[in-house]
Amino acid sequence: MANAKKTTVFFCQECGYESSKWMGQCPGCKSWNSFVEEPIAKIHPQVSRGIGGITNGKTARPLTMKEIDLREEDKMLTGIGELDRVLGGGIVPGSLILVGGDPGIGKSTLLLQVCHQLSDGGTKVLYISGEESQKQIKMRAERIGEFTDNLKVLCETNLDLIRETIEREDPAVVVIDSVQTMYRETVTAAPGSVSQVREATGLLLQLAKGLGVAIFIVGHVTKDGTVAGPRVLEHMVDTVLYFEGDRHASYRLLRGVKNRFGATDEIGVFEMTEQGLTQVSNPSEYMLNGRPEGAAGSIVSCSMEGTRPILLEIQALVCHSNFGIPRRQAAGTDFNRLNLLMAVLEKRVGLQMSDCDAYVNLAGGMKITEPAMDLGIALAVVSSFKNRAIDEHTLCFGEVGLSGEVRAVSMVEGRVKEAKKLGFTTCILPAANLETAKKVDGIRLVGVKSVQDAIDLI
Repeated sequence: MANAKKTTVFFCQECGYESSKWMGQCPGCKSWNSFVEEPIAKIHPQVSRGIGGITNGKTARPLTMKEIDLREEDKMLTGIGELDRVLGGGIVPGSLILVGGDPGIGKSTLLLQVCHQLSDGGTKVLYISGEESQKQIKMRAERIGEFTDNLKVLCETNLDLIRETIEREDPAVVVIDSVQTMYRETVTAAPGSVSQVREATGLLLQLAKGLGVAIFIVGHVTKDGTVAGPRVLEHMVDTVLYFEGDRHASYRLLRGVKNRFGATDEIGVFEMTEQGLTQVSNPSEYMLNGRPEGAAGSIVSCSMEGTRPILLEIQALVCHSNFGIPRRQAAGTDFNRLNLLMAVLEKRVGLQMSDCDAYVNLAGGMKITEPAMDLGIALAVVSSFKNRAIDEHTLCFGEVGLSGEVRAVSMVEGRVKEAKKLGFTTCILPAANLETAKKVDGIRLVGVKSVQDAIDLI
């Protein structure tokens, strides 16, 4: 007897790997227990799968390099400076932008504010929601301000109807909230499944490139902080933005982790208010507000987020442990990095801290993993251990190696200029970077080759 035709297939939820049978570990991304069973997608044969535009049955023609027009398209400014910075100068027509973040963090609020600014400037905007009714959107929009007729709202989850609406209305910008609620009838899987999310993203990508419309799609995240659905979703889009921060706190960070039209790892800082999200134009000044004066275990360091230097206060508390195993805790930085730096201080400097609890915190709720913060963490720990306060006008940065050496870091001139702008008079930096930083006048520069050299200065 002939075998019955298989009607289901297994997908990896992390990377989208396809298999005819269930496997405990994905061969693609090596993740465990990530396979889910879904019906085989039935795609209508007449559906166009290309991204070069609506072909109407015509065959796509390849072009030579000379035939390709390389003129830069004008980017649309959103009117929100922090968002424009993260996007690389504005919205590129025909781009597909993914915005992810925890529930309640402010994704929908930010995009509604973008719609408000663009529509006020005369840009046609279409806001499509699959989670809220039109009345709910109106209630949320009233606290932002008065909207013009250039903004239209549609509550729909059927992708074929959404496609028809976009082609008919011909907007310049479209917002999809969220991609996990969208479905296509030709795909038999449930909305939010790997098949539906991948199909929805593919269709929206085709619309964006074919019609030249910029599309924002909202993506929910898992408990690990990644966008729910296949990892291939992030590979397909042009830009990936993540909203970070505690929803119970007032400040939010918008981080660009992928951008085909600008620098990656750029950040924008916002504050959640009753009127929505407001920009924080000088995050360094905000991060340093309320610094204690003359307190041991506190020092300021500088981190580069994309092209933006941000000054952060590093706080450390070292005390003798009452238990057999000392505690180590890090908030805002890597826990393993703290253990490594304390081992370097014990081995290379001779500080006996094996029986001490150590707590390190980056004030302001920032999460930084840049190696340039190593020297600041080490000096903050030493300052708390010796109960010796560091001059409040002193700033430091540098990477610390396992031999106790202080290694060079990038973008030194920008870090020093930011320190000078905020009133710092002394900067402790790697000796290898001293020559580059001398271009900045008005601030005392001290180059160090090892952690011991830096400790001798405080």
